[in-house]
Amino acid sequence: LRHLARKLRASGPVTVAEYMREALTNPGQGYYTRRGGVGESGDFITSPEISQVFGELIGIWYISEWMAMGKPNTFQLVELGPGRGTLTEDILRVFKQLTSVLSKCDVSVHLVEVSPKLSEIQAVMLTGGKVQPNPEDESAYMKGISKTGIPIFWYRDIQDVPPGYSFYLAHEFFDALPIHKFQRTEKGWREVLVDIDPEVPDQLRFVLSPSRTPATQNFIQPEETRDHVEVCPEAGVIVQRLASRIEKDGGAALVADYGHDGTKTDTFRGFRNHKLHDVLSAPGTADLTADVDFSYLRKMAQGKTATLGPIKQREFLKNMGIDLRLQVLLQNSGDAATREQLLHSYDMLMNPEKMGDCFNFFALLPHHRLVHPDKKDKPESKSPLPPVAGFNELLLK
Repeated sequence: LRHLARKLRASGPVTVAEYMREALTNPGQGYYTRRGGVGESGDFITSPEISQVFGELIGIWYISEWMAMGKPNTFQLVELGPGRGTLTEDILRVFKQLTSVLSKCDVSVHLVEVSPKLSEIQAVMLTGGKVQPNPEDESAYMKGISKTGIPIFWYRDIQDVPPGYSFYLAHEFFDALPIHKFQRTEKGWREVLVDIDPEVPDQLRFVLSPSRTPATQNFIQPEETRDHVEVCPEAGVIVQRLASRIEKDGGAALVADYGHDGTKTDTFRGFRNHKLHDVLSAPGTADLTADVDFSYLRKMAQGKTATLGPIKQREFLKNMGIDLRLQVLLQNSGDAATREQLLHSYDMLMNPEKMGDCFNFFALLPHHRLVHPDKKDKPESKSPLPPVAGFNELLLK
């Protein structure tokens, strides 16, 4: 707060994006750089922390897409913001169980992580701590071998991940990227800024920009009907990069996050100790987040890839066979406590009142995955394309 207050007094109000960036990733005092509280004891809990089934089904999704795309001989799994590494670990367990299917494929894992603290936690979880720093001239800053024998690399930026056939995963990644906030006024659009409260020193408040800002001119769509809009330009840039990579090298991206399809307005909020926290108080001590606007991500893919979703988490997991997986786990679990835990976590993931309806899945896929390139010439000769798992109901043979 002192650092921000000095900055605001010296140079005036900052955008909400700048405020979020400082509060979350400032090298000395940022929330993620310093601690990053995922899990029961932290400030928020994520689906993979609740149930292993979540990550297993995502692992199945990647394998089913890899098979539908003709089983290419390399397979890069790239996760953006991998948290504690729980999700990747669950996915790798599935890959291990399906070794026979993946045997001729060269599988590697690439984690994009800015937090030194979290990358240490991931290294312990995935490799048992057996990692080495990478030489300066290479793009990865750390590398290791997973407990299941798969090479893992760590990067600070998605641009550093080597090109090639890749499956991308962004689970609760986009919601922590900095947003700009805009308010419609009688004088047109104004950007919401963060400033010192002149009445109460050391307290922050929201103010409106006196005139249009560059962001107002660049990020508001002319057809916008809402009166309050949040835009995350960084998410737009990342989706453009993903779409370009998938168009060029093949693969797919799966995004899972809470969000909406261009309908919500003010969703900026803070979490601390699993409770809502005022976004402007004690910056750097709470997780700041905003709902992902999937309609904006779709626009930003710019037609380079096909997009599917957003579809509610409970529909996606149901289509992926979570009910069958739950039955198997219940039958295999010996004690009542484990069964209780399984049912409790299933309820957390699927209950519309809990995570079932507020989380969504969204995918980027190459166009040829959904439409045969030469379908229009001779439609009868082509076999039908397999449905995309999770987004269609799969019939179990």
